[in-house]
Amino acid sequence: MKLFLLLLLCHVSSPVKHSMKVFFTASSAVPNFPEVVAVMLVNDVETGYCDSKIKTAIPKQVWMEKLRDGDPTFWRWYTGECTVQQQVFKEEFHSLNKRLNKTGGVHILQRLLSCELDEETGEINGLNQYGYDGEDFLVFQLETHTWIAPKPQSVIFKHMWDGDRTRNDFFANFINRVCIDCLLKQLEYGRSFLLRTALPSVSLLQKTPSSPVSCHATGFYPDRAMMFWRKDGEELDEDVDRGEILPNHDGTFQMRADLNISSVSPEDWRRYDCVFQFSGVKEDIITKLDQAEIRTNRAEKSSDVTLPITAAVAALAVMLMSATGFIVYKKKKDKCPPCPPDNSSELSEKLNPQT
Repeated sequence: MKLFLLLLLCHVSSPVKHSMKVFFTASSAVPNFPEVVAVMLVNDVETGYCDSKIKTAIPKQVWMEKLRDGDPTFWRWYTGECTVQQQVFKEEFHSLNKRLNKTGGVHILQRLLSCELDEETGEINGLNQYGYDGEDFLVFQLETHTWIAPKPQSVIFKHMWDGDRTRNDFFANFINRVCIDCLLKQLEYGRSFLLRTALPSVSLLQKTPSSPVSCHATGFYPDRAMMFWRKDGEELDEDVDRGEILPNHDGTFQMRADLNISSVSPEDWRRYDCVFQFSGVKEDIITKLDQAEIRTNRAEKSSDVTLPITAAVAALAVMLMSATGFIVYKKKKDKCPPCPPDNSSELSEKLNPQT
């Protein structure tokens, strides 16, 4: 593991941050839906799943299947930990409902526990956050081992949880040590997938002649990318709508940037281009605004280019329902269930390997 971390910290190109996130969702009175669901992601790629109905852990990537088969001790621990954590979260959910006098109807409790490692500096960040019925409820401060209460109804719980110092110290240790061990374990098995670089396919799309022209990039990995429009080599802010980076069903990503061309004369089109910038890749991908290169629904009702968009939206919808429900999480922060004891070596040794 030390050798792997050394190679990871010496990885080429620009600084990279790796993260692990685990989402827990508990719900009541939701038909045909498990009471508790847990989804794990590494670098925003789903790697593991379990729920209160199946009562076991399911690997979601081929390399996670190799981890299961190659390290049965870890996998037995992970499956058992998933069951234990679900039960603890279920009890927290019932306790909150009772104290908030919301024992009837549909209610949802969510938790995001995550960690993030900067491979260049070794800096660690983390998050332990609860959401209740679609709103932030409690947020753990890693630096002070205390809780923030965003809502008046959560203040009483802040005071209760701040009083349990042992529990809060456990959360901090979990983020700083155990979660990082778990992250490194999965990076070890999934490095050929998680540490790869895949360039995108970039296309120009337009619904109608009067619609904005969308510069669409799909199939890239990882998600450290920027896209913008330029005019005469200068980046544009006006008349440009930049979309978020979204996941594809195959673990890659996509993004778009729309240019409003309503005020652009045909002779000025040649002055515009779309730029895709990839962290760690020197050469930008530049696409000229050219009528001949634009793909439209009018000409291609079943365009292959639109398929990744549909697939990604469907995949995102499923993930949101099963993993996050209604919480919007911060990408900078993350979690994972603890690793087996034999993988829980001193963090200082991992972050400062001997050469």
